[in-house]
Amino acid sequence: MTGYCEAANVSDLADGALFRGTVCGREILLARAGGQFYATDPLCPHLQADLSLGSLHGTILTCPLHNSQFDLRDGHVVRWTDLSGTVLTYDKKAHPSRPLRCYPVKTEGGRFYILLP
Repeated sequence: MTGYCEAANVSDLADGALFRGTVCGREILLARAGGQFYATDPLCPHLQADLSLGSLHGTILTCPLHNSQFDLRDGHVVRWTDLSGTVLTYDKKAHPSRPLRCYPVKTEGGRFYILLP
């Protein structure tokens, strides 16, 4: 299915909240930061950790596994991992940095909708 899919009521997601759910048959991470709504893939592109278990500070989402960080506004990598030394060298080769996939969101009539490919 393509086009905007209804995700939730605006009031269902508090500011600073993360929620993993199914929208139009796809697992999506929903977030609200500074009154804005965001939608992304629910798994970290580093090692597939569940991002709904992470933390949100402003629009920066931190993965619970290796503290990779992504900006919800466009998915760009703020920090790929907090690993160091030889482990980091190996990890960069085995798991090159990739942005978090984000989806356009719109609000209408007290609901928010996600544009899915």
